Amino acid sequence: MTQSVKDNYKNVWGNKIGFGNKPALLVIDFLKGYTTEGAPLFAPGVIDAVRESQPLIAAARKCGIPVIHTNVRYHPSSFADGGMWIKKAPVLECLVEGNELANFCDEVLPLESELIVTKQYASAFFGTSLVATLNALNVDTVLMAGCTTSGCIRATAVDTVQYGFRPIIVEECVGDRHPDPHNANLFDIGNKYGDIVPRQEVIEYLEKITE
Repeated sequence: MTQSVKDNYKNVWGNKIGFGNKPALLVIDFLKGYTTEGAPLFAPGVIDAVRESQPLIAAARKCGIPVIHTNVRYHPSSFADGGMWIKKAPVLECLVEGNELANFCDEVLPLESELIVTKQYASAFFGTSLVATLNALNVDTVLMAGCTTSGCIRATAVDTVQYGFRPIIVEECVGDRHPDPHNANLFDIGNKYGDIVPRQEVIEYLEKITE
């Protein structure tokens, strides 16, 4: 008899890491290319994630934790900085300076005081200074919102745990272009790499650490 996937994973995967003491919020690639209907990168689930992330970002700012945003930029003529990744995913070629699709979504614009990490690959850690930044801030917990669940969220979650931080993916605040890869990757991330936590629980955690 074939087991259900939940039964198959039960007591094997799915341990909880839990929250640490010093969180940062990482808002990954909330760019207009993902929320503009008709754009090649358009991912309907990201529209919902942007909306759901607004109270989370507000809570993070209120409690004074670091809020770090990521975007993607490529050399506009050669795309050489995209390496094999841009060859595999040429749809990303719209993410160049001057293209409106590469700009942050208006609803979740970074504040002038907030750090923006520019990347060329899926993980927010790969080829960036993010590890050094988090270490310098004594961060132990990385709260994640952004897109896409099956791409940059997953890659960043894997690197987060590999670099020794606690990955917390805020469930309502990540999105993808289709529910199937979104749900499959949430399941896999939650079982193997980090914790999938509802937004309200994350906000209550933030309120508690600032009491």
